[in-house]
Amino acid sequence: MVRENKTAWKASYFLKVVQLFDEYPKCFIVGADNVGSRQMQNIRTSLRGKGVVLMGKNTMIRKAIRGHLENNQQLEKLLPYIKNNVGFVFTKEDLCDIRDKLLESKVRAPARAGAIAPLPVIIPAQNTGLGPEKTSFFQALSIPTKISKGTIEIINDVPILKPGDKVGASEATLLNMLNISPFSYGLIVKQVYDSGSIFSPEILDIKPEDLRAKFQQGVANLAAVCLQVGYPTIASAPHSVANGFRNLLAIAATTEVEFKEAATIKEYIKDPSKFAAAAAPAAAAAAAPAAAAKEAAKEESEEEEDDDMGFGLFD
Repeated sequence: MVRENKTAWKASYFLKVVQLFDEYPKCFIVGADNVGSRQMQNIRTSLRGKGVVLMGKNTMIRKAIRGHLENNQQLEKLLPYIKNNVGFVFTKEDLCDIRDKLLESKVRAPARAGAIAPLPVIIPAQNTGLGPEKTSFFQALSIPTKISKGTIEIINDVPILKPGDKVGASEATLLNMLNISPFSYGLIVKQVYDSGSIFSPEILDIKPEDLRAKFQQGVANLAAVCLQVGYPTIASAPHSVANGFRNLLAIAATTEVEFKEAATIKEYIKDPSKFAAAAAPAAAAAAAPAAAAKEAAKEESEEEEDDDMGFGLFD
């Protein structure tokens, strides 16, 4: 009876995996290390109506995907990433919004002996409130201390763990005594799957402005290369036309050749003073507001001096 129930459960699980991949075009492959059952329940609740969390044995998930490859060949790209303690978060919503919800679900956690530090841990200088009998813990970790008002005081900030270090029993005990919870755990996005494409989660941080700037830079580089080698393209054509027009203006300026667009530059060469006289009123108009503001500030300053009437506050 138990065997039949287990077989039925596996068949139901395989069917669920296939249905989720058919229904949802997007999903995250997430790492679930150090995520407890209560925290997982809170994550499922926060994603209700927006996403579905699927956890299970990697062998079963891989088997379900391989059995569904004839209907969706793109799922084969997921197989290399189904390793270690991972799961899936399926969604039809915006990927950035769901990623942000997963980040919000992280919870602070104390350091446990044997855990791998995901980030540097620094004990700040502080009065610990601990009695002198606890000095041995600090000495074991080479942390400089002194006794202040009957309690242990840490003199300087002390780094005790680097990323990738294994937390020892002494470090874990000391951090817990100081009520320091240096780590935070939650579902960590490892890879993103979207309609047959799989990519790193850092891609989600790229904004439209970044794409536009990259595209414009690429067009500029292409135009520069085409101009240098003399190969006309859509990117270089406007620059070629502008360069050609400047060359025509240069020729017209040094010869008797005349055309409509060169009339202004020829007049300037003949009588530069005419343009200087035209530019003077514009410059004066631009300077007038600045002068008016300066004059107003001067008058205001004089009024403030008059208000004092020559007497000081204590005269």
